[in-house]
Amino acid sequence: MTMLAGWIDSLDHRSDLPTRELPVKWVMVMDRDLPRGLQANAAACLAASVGRTVPAILGSGGTDAAGHQHAGLPWIGCTVLAAPAAIVSRLRAEAAAEPELVVTDMAAIAQRTNVYDEYLAELARTEEPPYYAVSLLGPRATVERLTGRLPLLR
Repeated sequence: MTMLAGWIDSLDHRSDLPTRELPVKWVMVMDRDLPRGLQANAAACLAASVGRTVPAILGSGGTDAAGHQHAGLPWIGCTVLAAPAAIVSRLRAEAAAEPELVVTDMAAIAQRTNVYDEYLAELARTEEPPYYAVSLLGPRATVERLTGRLPLLR
């Protein structure tokens, strides 16, 4: 993951605008050939990581007409895209070189281990791990330049 970009501190909470009009964009790019369950797991893990890293993207919760409480969701939205594994890895490397992006990833190692400390130990021994998914959050133009030609995950 990259260091937090300077724009995060000045992120203007604009939940009143359509996501396409926001100056920031959040995408996840999944290995299109992974089984759906692994894709869903990777998306959930990346969302948790990004939410912890950049809590300003989470909107306030709400109450429905029956009085039930609902937790806040990301007001910036998140687009989930698909790419071959090689593109996911290349995109992760390119995104990591962009200082204004918040980059989180799901290395294949993470889904092969059941103990978090074992994941960290194996990650520390692996120079270029293969990636199942990568998440990019940052200025819209930069995110679109890197991912604009990728299709939606279907």
